[in-house]
Amino acid sequence: MRTGSLSMRLGLTVSLMGAGLVLLLATLAYVALTHELEKLARKNLESKMEQIQHSLAQGLDANRIRARPHSLMDLVIGHDNFYLTIVGTAPDESVLLSIGAKPQEPLLTDFTPKETLGYLNWADSNGNQVLSASSLMRLANGERVRVLLSLDRMDDQALLSAYLRATLIALPMLLILIGMGAWWLVQRGLAPLKQFSHVAAKVTTQDLTHRLSVDNLPHELGELAHGFNVMLDRLDAGVQQLSQFSDDLAHEMRAPLTNLMGKAQVTLSRQRPPEEYKAVLESNTEELERLARIVSDMLFLAQVSHPAARGSFSQVSLADEAHRVMDLFALSAEDKQLTLTLSGDAQVQGDRLMIQRALSNLLSNAIRHSPAQSHISMLVEAYGNQVALSVSNPGPGIEAQHLPHLFERFYRVDSSRARAEGGTGLGLAIVQSIMALHQGQADVRSLPGGFTLFRLVFPRVLPE
Repeated sequence: MRTGSLSMRLGLTVSLMGAGLVLLLATLAYVALTHELEKLARKNLESKMEQIQHSLAQGLDANRIRARPHSLMDLVIGHDNFYLTIVGTAPDESVLLSIGAKPQEPLLTDFTPKETLGYLNWADSNGNQVLSASSLMRLANGERVRVLLSLDRMDDQALLSAYLRATLIALPMLLILIGMGAWWLVQRGLAPLKQFSHVAAKVTTQDLTHRLSVDNLPHELGELAHGFNVMLDRLDAGVQQLSQFSDDLAHEMRAPLTNLMGKAQVTLSRQRPPEEYKAVLESNTEELERLARIVSDMLFLAQVSHPAARGSFSQVSLADEAHRVMDLFALSAEDKQLTLTLSGDAQVQGDRLMIQRALSNLLSNAIRHSPAQSHISMLVEAYGNQVALSVSNPGPGIEAQHLPHLFERFYRVDSSRARAEGGTGLGLAIVQSIMALHQGQADVRSLPGGFTLFRLVFPRVLPE
C-alpha cells in the first residue's frame, strides 16, 4: 500500500481539522442563536403578560372585559404576531376575549391553570412555530380568569432559516480556503526538508563535507539539522580515521613484506651454503612473527570495538588483576633490577582478561623505558564516581607534542627503536579501545627526564 506524501497527509489533516472546527462553530452559533431567540421571545411574552395583569387589576371584571376591552386591545393590536385569549375559570365559562386570527382554544386543554407563568412551544397548521404563555390572573373584584398569550415566531424561524442558507453557501467556500491555506502552510513549513534531501543526495564516502545550514530553521528542524550535521561529522571522522588506519596498516605491513621478499630473492639468486639459508629463514621468521602480532592485535581491536564484548562483564578487583600482571613480568623486571610495587584496591565492572591486557601493555612499556635499578609503582585509588589505576615509572619521559597522539594506532615516538624492539605500534591503541569499551578513558602525563604516568580511569557503575 503506497503512502501519500507528507505534505499531502498534513494538508488533509489540517483541512479536516479546520473543517471540523468550522462545522462545530457553525453548530454552536446556530444553537446559541436559537437559545437567544427563545430567551427573547419568552421575555417579550413575560413583559406583555405583566402589562395585561396590570390592566386587569385596574377595575375590570368579566362584563367589562367583554364590553370594553380597549385597554387590553391596545396592548396587542399593532403586533401582528401576538394573540390573546381570556377565559373564565368556571367549568361552563365561555371565552371572555379573543384578539388575533390564530385560534387558541385547543391550547386551553394543554395548560393546567396555575398562578405561575407557564410556556408551551407548538406549531400551527402551516408549520409555523408558536410560543404560548398561560397564567391565572385576578380581576379587581377578586374573580380569577385564565389568560393565554401566544407569540408567532415566524420571523425567528425565517432568521434561523436564512442563517442556515448562508452557512450552507459559505461553508464550501470556507472549506476550500482552509484547504488552500493548509496546503500553503504545510508546503512552507516543510520547505526546509528539501535542503535535507539535497544535502543527503550529495553525501558520499568520497565527499562528506556537506552540511545543513541551521539558520532560520524552526526549532524542531534546527535540532534535526544539528543532529544530522553531528552524524556527518562522526561519519567524516570515522572515514578519515579508517582511511588513515588503512594507510598506516599498509605502511606497517609493507616494510616486513618487502624485507621478506628481498631476503628471499637475494638468497635464491645463487647457490648458498645451508648456514646462510638457515640465517635467512630465522630472520624471515622474526618478520613473520611481527606480522602475526600485527594481525593478532588488529583482530583484538576489532573484537574490543564490538558492543557485544560487554556481555562478559563482571565484578573485577583491580588489585588482583594487577598482581597477576606483575607476576607475569617479574622476570623481565628482575633482569633490569626493577622494583614493582602496588597499593590500593577497588572493584569495577569489566572483563578480567581485557583489563589484564591493558595493564600488561602499560607495564610492558614501563619496564622497557625505565632505567635499571629503578622503581615502578602501581596505584589504585577511588574518587567521586571514578576509579583510577595508574602506572608510574622514571625514564626519559615523553615530549609534550607527542602526548595527544600516543593512543593513535601505529603512532610511535621513536619509530626505529620501536620496530627494533618488536613493537607493533598498537599497544596503546588497544589500551584506549579497552577503556572505551568499559565506558572509561586512558590518559598520560609525562615530564621529560623525570617520570611518565599512565592512568586507566573506570566508572564505578557503567552507564546504561
